[in-house]
Amino acid sequence: MDPTQDPNFTPPSLKRAIEPTAPSEKIPTNIPIQPWVLEDLGEALDGPAPHPSSSRPSILTTKSYDEPSDAKYHSKIPRKHTELINSSSSDDEDGIVEDEKIMNNSSSKKEILPPSIQVRSSQIADLEEVPHGIQRQAKTFDKYEFPTHRLATTMLDGSKYPLVIVACGSFSPVTYLHLRMFEMALDAVMEQTRFEVIGGYFSPVSSNYKKQGLASAHHRVRMCELACERTSSWLMVDAWESLQPKYTRTALVLDHFNEEINIKRGGIMTNSGEKRGVKIMLLAGGDLIESMGEPDVWADQDLHHILGKYGCLIVERTGSDVRSFLLSHDIMYEHRKNILVIKQLIYNDISSTKIRLFIRRGMSVQYLLPNSVIRYIQQHNLYGDSEPVKQVMSERAD
Repeated sequence: MDPTQDPNFTPPSLKRAIEPTAPSEKIPTNIPIQPWVLEDLGEALDGPAPHPSSSRPSILTTKSYDEPSDAKYHSKIPRKHTELINSSSSDDEDGIVEDEKIMNNSSSKKEILPPSIQVRSSQIADLEEVPHGIQRQAKTFDKYEFPTHRLATTMLDGSKYPLVIVACGSFSPVTYLHLRMFEMALDAVMEQTRFEVIGGYFSPVSSNYKKQGLASAHHRVRMCELACERTSSWLMVDAWESLQPKYTRTALVLDHFNEEINIKRGGIMTNSGEKRGVKIMLLAGGDLIESMGEPDVWADQDLHHILGKYGCLIVERTGSDVRSFLLSHDIMYEHRKNILVIKQLIYNDISSTKIRLFIRRGMSVQYLLPNSVIRYIQQHNLYGDSEPVKQVMSERAD
C-alpha cells in the first residue's frame, strides 16, 4: 500500500528510525521465483518447464482406454467417446470433493490440498451465497485468529517449493479484478516456476489509511470474505492488518504472515513427511510498483526487505510497462529474480474507484463484483459520499 496514505507519514529521508522488520534468520531461505539460467550459475541450462498437464489435473481428460489402471491423469487428446470425461456430477465418480468425504468422518482430520483448476461441487449450487466451512474474521483484536481453513496442509509435489500469495490493499470494495489477479498469479506460478501455491490471502488495510472512499475496516473485511466464500476454494481473508490501531507498513504485514505460517506452524508438510519453509510473496498491480519508484515514499530498507526476503508478483495493467520500470529502478533490478511480471491475456480494468462512482450515480455494478458484495453494500448504504474528481479520474484509481 502507498505509504503516503499514512496519516502520520514522514518521508524516509527525514525519519531517523522506523520499526524494524523481521531478522533474516526468521525468514525461510527459498530459491528466487525466477529460475536461474546459464548466465546466473555458469552451469547447464535449466530444462524446460513441464507441460501444465503433467503438474495439474485437467478437467477435460480422464483415464485412457490403453492406460494402466492406476494412472489418474493423462495429457493425450481424446480421439473417441470412451476417452471423454463422464458428465455425471457424482462426487464418487469424479473425485473432485474427496475432502468433503473426509469431513464426514469425524475420526479423520481434514486434509487440505493446494488449489487446482477443478470446480468443486460445493461451489456449484448457490455459488456466492452459502458459506461452506468458512472461518469468519473477528471484528476486535482480542478475538483474532489467523485463518488456515483453506491453507494446504500437505504439498502435492515434493520436488517443488511451497508458496503463499498475499495481496495488501484497501479493497473498497473488492472486485472481480482482485479475484482474477490471484488466479492469474496461480497460472503464472504453476506454468513458469518451480513453486506450488498452497494458499492465498487478502489483507485489507486498517481504517487509519487516509483515503477518501474507504469504508470501515470491518465492512471491507466482510466484503472480501463474501467475495471468497463461494467463488474460490483456496482464497482467505486475514483481518490482522485491518485491526491494527495505526497504518502498518507492507514489510511488517509480510513479516506477520511469515510469523504465522513459518514460525508458529513450522511451514508445510511435504508428501514425504518433512516440514518445509513457505515462501511468502506480495501480489500487486503495476501502479503500486510504480509508486515504489517515487522519491521519498518507500524506505529503501523496506524495498530490500519486501523484494529480497519475500518477492513480488506484479500484474500488469493496460498501458503499463512494468518491465521497463524494473530495468530503470536500481533496487528492483537488483532483486529482479525475485519478481515475476504477469501479463493479462484478457485485459480487465475494473477499479474500485469507478465502482464507487457508479454506486453514487445509481448505475448498475452487476457482473463487476460478486452479488453477495453488491447486496452487502446495499444493506449497509456504503459509498454514498462524494470523492474528489482528481481521485476518480486518476490513472492510479484502485
